[in-house]
Amino acid sequence: MLYYLFDYLDKTFDVPGAGAFQYITFRSGMAVLLSLALSTIFGKRIINFLRRQQIGETVRELGLEGQTQKAGTPTMGGIIIIFSTLIPVLLLAKLNNIYVILLIVTTLWMGTIGFIDDYIKIFKKDKEGLKGIFKVIGQVGLGLIVGSVLYFSPQVTVKKEIFSFIKTENAEKTYIEEKSTATTIPFVKNNELDYAEALRPLGEGYQNYAWLVFIAMTIFVITAVSNGANLTDGIDGLAAGTSAISVLTLGIFAFVSGNIIFAKYLNIMYIPNSGEITVYIAAFSGALIGFLWYNTYPAQVFMGDTGSLTIGGIIAVIAIAIRKELLIPILCGIFLAENLSVVIQVSYFKYTKKKYGEGRRIFLMSPLHHHYQKKGYHESKIVTRFWIVGILLAIFSLVSLKLR
Repeated sequence: MLYYLFDYLDKTFDVPGAGAFQYITFRSGMAVLLSLALSTIFGKRIINFLRRQQIGETVRELGLEGQTQKAGTPTMGGIIIIFSTLIPVLLLAKLNNIYVILLIVTTLWMGTIGFIDDYIKIFKKDKEGLKGIFKVIGQVGLGLIVGSVLYFSPQVTVKKEIFSFIKTENAEKTYIEEKSTATTIPFVKNNELDYAEALRPLGEGYQNYAWLVFIAMTIFVITAVSNGANLTDGIDGLAAGTSAISVLTLGIFAFVSGNIIFAKYLNIMYIPNSGEITVYIAAFSGALIGFLWYNTYPAQVFMGDTGSLTIGGIIAVIAIAIRKELLIPILCGIFLAENLSVVIQVSYFKYTKKKYGEGRRIFLMSPLHHHYQKKGYHESKIVTRFWIVGILLAIFSLVSLKLR
């Protein structure tokens, strides 16, 4: 909203300083500051409200040190993240940008699913929360929406071939702009993969059905990443901290992908209008860091599924929008490890129970962070070391811009 106001003031009255709102970097900086202020200042009030409403976490006895002391800690703190993200976005982003619209929809959609899950756990006293099938239906539904919009919307295009360096104001019009199902393969020369190629065996006209593969991939990524973030939310500060690292890294990718000069220099796919995602990422990052003020050990509030499912959904949609979803296993390696630890543990337990009549375990407990808790590590040490690993993975991901 402020973007449109200052754009009007700049063009109509030439108000000094109003033109700064035209720059993504300026609005991103403002978004970070505003979201940080909102999450830290109003976060305390939201926590007090949740405490008055007796919206506290019910903790199951799993034999983990310090676990029982967390019983009654306010949950649904994801509301802080959602609120502190959307307000700066509504004020500072271009609200007619298709990518911003998709991210707003994603935030509200996944936030609602998570809120329903937390509501059932807290007020219905059902520890299982929303049944898994309904969560999956919600994630698949979002994947269908996001995939369809990214494929069919005329506002979503890619400019893969850049003929010459910018020499005139109208040079952008000389680039090839097209609809595409191409994505980026990290660390590979000539690193574009077109999902349509999977349908080549169908024969002539196979490109007409590329939307099937693209939407299916979108559904898979959104479901996998949102579940990964959900599993990672198990100890104080882990999910919020690792997510902030991943999101800030995606912010760099979004900025260079949406900037024709950097795209030219780095020889990467130029995605028109995707630079506006940077403003959203800035607000989201500020909200996550502000939330950490209250979520680091000992946590004053838990994000609940309201936050964790939302975080995963947003990260997935950003990565798909800027064609970096194949980088997620590296960038979101913590989420992947948490996911795999659960899959391996459950699969091995079922296999050994069927073969030997007694289930056996590979990890002391899953997800992975609980394994280290069982080994006697303090959760603050586990979180800090996971953050360090997350930073290393983020740096490794950024290297993919030039190392091929």
